[in-house]
Amino acid sequence: MTRLTTAQALVRFLSRQYTERDGERRRLIDATWGIFGHGNVAGIGQALLEYADDMPYHQGRNEQAMVHAAVGFARQSGRLAAQAVTTSIGPGATNLVTGAALATINHLPVLLLPGDTFATRPADPVLQQLEVPYAGDVSVNDCLRPVSRYFDRITRPEALIPAALAAMRVLADPVDTGAVTLALPQDVQAEAYDWPDAFFEERVWGVRRPAPDARELDEAVRAVRAARRPLLVAGGGVHHSRAEEALKEFADATGIPVASTQAGKGSLRWDHPSDVGGIGHTGTAPANELARTADLVIGVGTRYTDFTTASGTLFGDGRVRFLNLNIAAFDSHKMAGLPLVADARTGLEELTAGLRGHRAEPSYVMEYTDDKERWEYRVDACFTADDDLVHPTQPQVLGALDGLVTEDDILINAAGSLPGDLHKLWRARSRDQYHVEYGYSCMGYEIPAAIGVALAAPGRPVWALVGDGTYLMMPTEIVTAVQENIPVKVVLLQNHGYASIGGLSASVGGEGFGTGYRFPAADGTSYTGAPLPVDLAANAASLGMTVLRAKTVRDLREALAAARAADGPTCVYVETETADTVSGAPPAQAWWDVPVAETATRPSAVKAREEYDRRVTARRHRL
Repeated sequence: MTRLTTAQALVRFLSRQYTERDGERRRLIDATWGIFGHGNVAGIGQALLEYADDMPYHQGRNEQAMVHAAVGFARQSGRLAAQAVTTSIGPGATNLVTGAALATINHLPVLLLPGDTFATRPADPVLQQLEVPYAGDVSVNDCLRPVSRYFDRITRPEALIPAALAAMRVLADPVDTGAVTLALPQDVQAEAYDWPDAFFEERVWGVRRPAPDARELDEAVRAVRAARRPLLVAGGGVHHSRAEEALKEFADATGIPVASTQAGKGSLRWDHPSDVGGIGHTGTAPANELARTADLVIGVGTRYTDFTTASGTLFGDGRVRFLNLNIAAFDSHKMAGLPLVADARTGLEELTAGLRGHRAEPSYVMEYTDDKERWEYRVDACFTADDDLVHPTQPQVLGALDGLVTEDDILINAAGSLPGDLHKLWRARSRDQYHVEYGYSCMGYEIPAAIGVALAAPGRPVWALVGDGTYLMMPTEIVTAVQENIPVKVVLLQNHGYASIGGLSASVGGEGFGTGYRFPAADGTSYTGAPLPVDLAANAASLGMTVLRAKTVRDLREALAAARAADGPTCVYVETETADTVSGAPPAQAWWDVPVAETATRPSAVKAREEYDRRVTARRHRL
């Protein structure tokens, strides 16, 4: 038996947990992020100091951002390693909710350790305590229940043992993983207990690769062999499983075209003959044309979100069937599809073996190959810019970056108009170069996630692509990057507003209302005056970053090259077209359902509703 506080026991336990997959062993909890307050400073804080040699610590500036950093680390680590996040009670704990939702929606592991109010209730209420008249056992941490894959409140020291083991099980489970919350009352954190030594022995949590059921596999093989126009949709599960090589072998053997969701982009290199680019509302014309005429859609590791299915309007052939290879039975049955419940890599390997000798028809391969070649000409046109051009378009900024990076570089993005441009245009050179968080599309994710990715992939250039809107949401972790000299590269695009939502607003009759970063108009009715005199480059510099201002495209190319070579955190600042004139990328190649006002007097809304009524008739329910 070893006598330790609950917090000390937890930190010691976490330092001895491992995952293993395919013979690769990784430490499960790599480090702990923390911001301390009265609810965790004397418990978890003291324990992290006590075991500093065993548990690395990173100092955060915003609790939500710490979760984003941990999520970026977990994704880059292939979900085999994760990080913990500790906060005080009150606002520190509730600030975790957004990050927890992002982690759970994206099936990425993160361990949350918020402080909680006294379990013994010696004083009631305490500072920052939420009082609920109908329940004495509720605290603000209960907000984390619906966004956590596992939640427990440790009201006695000995309760930590089963809770900690359950938490590790969920973090390492490829189906159930997401945010895991252990709420820790501040008095229990500091309470001592005699712990069995077996609790601190090294444990290895195996990450499963379940094989498909023989009957389901046979049915899947028959479905593929019968299809004349099959299309594979690669989702994030391909990356989580490290199934990229298995997908390449499948595509090489069958000639079946591969489109990708936002989470799945990069599953094949952009120049692989079978890669037809992104699918759905932000996808490419070749991929979406194939989707409209496909008679079999093979979904691999995808959740079929509305952006992928164009809100149920994309897969238009009346005979189309779906075959869903997914490790989660819940997702494998979507779209009324044939389920193939298995690990993505294992399932693809067995499906490829079962299809030996089968190939897509040559005319079909020639069709999508020609369409892809034409699309690449459009990408080149979007990327091309004169060296002396001032205020380039957003795609022209991407073109400058595209001309610089190699397969070593990693791009982080999450929200705004950039995900659409990237999904259509970016040429992913490696399995992990394209890191766009679009399950929750959370503004403010990019900079902290880039820090987490850089910690997981030291020595590789990591780029955070941010617009002014997302930068203003959460620039705080720049200070952490400076403090620890983490050489993230921030590309900050200033277009004076919410470009993406401004464009959406215009398309649904909202006329861009409230989306520009401008002074109010003379009549005071809307923000349509002059742009705000905000200097975001100066802000980044004030937080400690090296900032390179680019006025022309030539300046931009030089600044990007300097940032890539820099050994410290560096920001490249460029003013692009303003939010109300943003252009350059091809328009949406598929619809997205955003309901339009059914009654209105303004002509823009009336016209938008007419278009909405026309589009919605194409939606299909899969039965």
